[in-house]
Amino acid sequence: MTTITPVILCGGSGTRLWPLSRKALPKQFVPLVGEKSLLALTVERVAPLADGAPLIAVAAQAHRFLVADALEAAGANAHILLEPEGRNTAPAMALAALLARGDDLLLFCPADHHIPDAEAFRATVRRGVAAAQAGAIVTFGIAPTFPSEAYGYILEGAPRADGSRAVAGFVEKPPAAKAQSLLLQGGALWNAGIFLCRADTLLAALERHAPDILASVRAAMAGASSDGVFIRPETAAFLACRAESIDYAVMERHDHIAVLPFQGAWSDVGSWNAVADLTAADADGNRIAGRGLAERASNTFIHAPHRPVVALGTRDLLIIDTPDALLVAARDHAEQVKHVVARLDALKTPQAVEHRRVARPWGWYDGVDAGERFQVKRIGVKPGAALSLQMHHHRAEHWIVVKGTAEVTRGDETFLLTENQSTYIPIGVRHRLRNPGRTPLEMIEVQSGSYLGEDDIVRFEDNYGREGSTA
Repeated sequence: MTTITPVILCGGSGTRLWPLSRKALPKQFVPLVGEKSLLALTVERVAPLADGAPLIAVAAQAHRFLVADALEAAGANAHILLEPEGRNTAPAMALAALLARGDDLLLFCPADHHIPDAEAFRATVRRGVAAAQAGAIVTFGIAPTFPSEAYGYILEGAPRADGSRAVAGFVEKPPAAKAQSLLLQGGALWNAGIFLCRADTLLAALERHAPDILASVRAAMAGASSDGVFIRPETAAFLACRAESIDYAVMERHDHIAVLPFQGAWSDVGSWNAVADLTAADADGNRIAGRGLAERASNTFIHAPHRPVVALGTRDLLIIDTPDALLVAARDHAEQVKHVVARLDALKTPQAVEHRRVARPWGWYDGVDAGERFQVKRIGVKPGAALSLQMHHHRAEHWIVVKGTAEVTRGDETFLLTENQSTYIPIGVRHRLRNPGRTPLEMIEVQSGSYLGEDDIVRFEDNYGREGSTA
């Protein structure tokens, strides 16, 4: 059986799924389906195609540890290419093609799609191997189930000898009437943005249609550095690359493209309506995820993982509850959520970007409470992980261990704390927290002082490539 190298494209901000998805923790990293993230499900779906060989993930520098954790949890071996800044799919795919060997078959797939029948998907991908090995870029269209205005369309052309079809054309996201006519005429598939081709096929297509993109990415990879599983393209060269999707850069202009339809269930989970559809409806059309209760309501979706949320007498609503932000929206306004997020961001509302619980390479912290001159956090540290050796100019910290064992460095002394024990870190004293055990460490931190911002930190040593006073 032919080995295929999956390339998982982990970019995207997922602002249409706010407040669950935010810039610091986009939708592909959020548990959405059976307490698994879409990225984790994508890894599980495509890893068998690699037959034990390493996968490739292309991700934002800011999300490197989220990607690494997801891959590790799925037991997947991978190279992680880190984009200094997002430049859309054409540069991201070029990075992976330059990393691979020329004759490697690469399957490019987004990290944030939901495809329940993984085996049917893999079978469809394998049907495209002959066309890809013969030099075609193979795209996989989704058999449409309704006339959607949210997706682009691929028009099927004549049959090819390898079992695929030629592509007669592409249609950008159409208005309702056009989408209806495409569905009625047949031969039109939703464009899922999933591609299979040889690495050298993609590079030749980029050389022909977007040579400036390829030149910038080549320069970035020529100056790349590596750090364990992370591969870091040279920043200046990559930032000089223009942002462009592979559809505009190559697919709509290339003449050797094949398409195969995928007949199984598929969702790009691109709006709260799409998320709602992942949950079974009751007799009144209500869909409940978590601790929601719909009373005398209809066609209402409640996402309430943390606390009871009651919808009484509601119609056609989306109710999304998180610990620090709440969205209540009419179902026919789901596509406008991203505009609300942009407005919140412009107002410098922290909840537009970060969750109350913030992922860190060593674990996480959760801002429980804050007031004038104080702040309370829950902190979780992974087994064997450690925070940086650091110091604060404006705040003191009190630490109370509630689970596990903490190794504390405070000034010149190092000591252990176990459950129900505590310590105090004065302003200006160097300190470090480490979990020496095999189970997660959880503690409560009480900060007090004149300034409590995350940028009041001076790092002296760090295991995660962060320097100076950046959080």
